Amino acid sequence: MPSSVSDFLHAHTATQADFLAAIVKIPSDNPPGDCVSHAEHAATLIEALGFAVERHPVPDDLVRTHGMVSVTNLVVRQKFGAGGPTIALNAHGDVVPPGAGWTHDPYGAEIVDGWMYGRGVAVSKSDFATYLWAMLALRNETTPLNGTVELHLTYDEETGGEIGPPWLLDQGISRPDLAIGAGFSYGVTNAHNGCLHLEVEITGRSAHAAKPSSGVDALEATTGVLAALYASRENLAARTSKIPGIGSPQLTIGLIEGGTNTNVVPDRVVFRLDRRIIPEEIPTEVEAGLFDLINRSAATVPGATVKTRRILLAEPLIPTPGGKRLAETLCRHASRIFGETIEAGGVPLYTDARHYAARGVPIVLYGAGPRSIEEANAHRADERLFLADLPRATEVVALTLIDFLTGGQDDHT
Repeated sequence: MPSSVSDFLHAHTATQADFLAAIVKIPSDNPPGDCVSHAEHAATLIEALGFAVERHPVPDDLVRTHGMVSVTNLVVRQKFGAGGPTIALNAHGDVVPPGAGWTHDPYGAEIVDGWMYGRGVAVSKSDFATYLWAMLALRNETTPLNGTVELHLTYDEETGGEIGPPWLLDQGISRPDLAIGAGFSYGVTNAHNGCLHLEVEITGRSAHAAKPSSGVDALEATTGVLAALYASRENLAARTSKIPGIGSPQLTIGLIEGGTNTNVVPDRVVFRLDRRIIPEEIPTEVEAGLFDLINRSAATVPGATVKTRRILLAEPLIPTPGGKRLAETLCRHASRIFGETIEAGGVPLYTDARHYAARGVPIVLYGAGPRSIEEANAHRADERLFLADLPRATEVVALTLIDFLTGGQDDHT
């Protein structure tokens, strides 16, 4: 069986890479999050491969509520035989804006020394191609299969994912038994961090700089809050998750603005923070602790007031018994195909996988890229994918699907 899957993918390596290049060349930056044109382009390419594509536009008012312009989620279903499990494959087509520092066209899909360059080529447009060609390999397979494979292509992961996978699941568009999400070709991911984003607004009272005591300095109050937050990072560094790859909780102040002019006591400062939550922590307790620290620190400046608003609370992904067999199967095939030991572990970021897990769907992350976040330049200039990983990761996914659609876990070696 591995030879038939491997031979099929080897024969279609060029067309798979061409498909990836085509979807990298169509921008889908989020923000601004105007992603319908990319979804339509991708749907047309997928239909040319012989699949029926369901287009599920998210209502405009809901899209705007989540800070985007347009979203159409795509679902592709392939049924085999009768009965069997439904397995979802999820990748997101929205990408962070390119930013500065590129030495290659971020929408050029240029190939240099075996690497394809472009925004989204690794995170996670590569797995549009991974999962599609795995489904094509299954359609070419002569072994009797029973079950359904669904491809969920969503477009809001970079802004929280609330109108991607959870919208598809909550609307009853899909009811999978298991899921695989876009991931890492040199690691199977069964856990990841959660994340809390808070916006903190500290308000004082403006005054002329010649008489600063007649005002309430919002920046002075903010300085105390920031000092307390940065000091708290020492305690975070002392804690480490028991799950390999997760590490310690992290806190970053990523954005700050305030003041009106050089000669005016600032009456308002706003900043946003990012707090990464390890699986052992309870997110609501983390949030409550930060609220308390911020309020106590700001109170040292009389007259200053604080308003804290949650922007995002993403739950950690925790290994589950339902995902254990899926992770073991992916690791077994990946270790053989990549010629090195591939083990399951965690990553210190958060993904759309949490949405499936929250709805009782066991999920593991695995896909063509990145090899590692650093090596792939994920979310940085010159994002890239090692193209040789694409068919190999595809074979891992295809063989794993075959194991589950045959009702067994045969050792296809």
